[in-house]
Amino acid sequence: MDRIAPTRRPEGRAQGSQSWRELLFLHWPVPVDALRALIPEPLSIDTHDGVAWIGIVPFEMQAVRPWRWVPRWAAFEFLECNLRTYVHLDGKDPGVWFFSLEAASRLAVWAARAGWSLPYHFADMHTARADATTEYRTQRRSDGAMLECRYRPTIDLGASKPDTLEFFLFERYLLYSARRGQLKLGQVHHAPYPTWAAELESCTQTLTGAAGLPPLEGAPLCHYSPGVDVEIFPLKATGRRVG
Repeated sequence: MDRIAPTRRPEGRAQGSQSWRELLFLHWPVPVDALRALIPEPLSIDTHDGVAWIGIVPFEMQAVRPWRWVPRWAAFEFLECNLRTYVHLDGKDPGVWFFSLEAASRLAVWAARAGWSLPYHFADMHTARADATTEYRTQRRSDGAMLECRYRPTIDLGASKPDTLEFFLFERYLLYSARRGQLKLGQVHHAPYPTWAAELESCTQTLTGAAGLPPLEGAPLCHYSPGVDVEIFPLKATGRRVG
């Protein structure tokens, strides 16, 4: 599978732009069979060395301009946290499937559900930093699904190299969503993530259970990135129906 192709900038003008800042990447290995019933056909579960992965990614959305005609002074910001796994279509186009996304902005939730058919939820969210340690909390308004964690970056790893597990987990530029029975494909573009190893001091979450995922075992892989500036491109039809 060509994993480099989606990292290249698409031709044409971007629809909008965002800055993703202060990202924490938490990843747990899971059996492929535990995910199959939760991933719609015709998508296939993407694996690294035969292992599937679940990711929880809390971060800050800044300078959000959902459409290119929005002036810079009207850009907005909010906290976001996504729960995801990794998929591909017909052995190509490796991307992300989102089980849920939390946002501290009602406008962002409405826009993402309406424009991208993504499963966003409005949540009470908070983050704070003391010295090198970050605390991040989110609790969904509708059903109370939550995440509370504390972490600190430790070792600067630089950008991930192709064919590594880190590249597999981080360098994802495509997303899939389902709208009216049709499978859609969206694309973003940004420079490779600058990444750090991170120490997870504490973590409690119920997001995976709320999504119907099996209990996660063991401590997650933990990475941090100060962030990237992102171009957003419109959803496209794949020509495939969601089973």
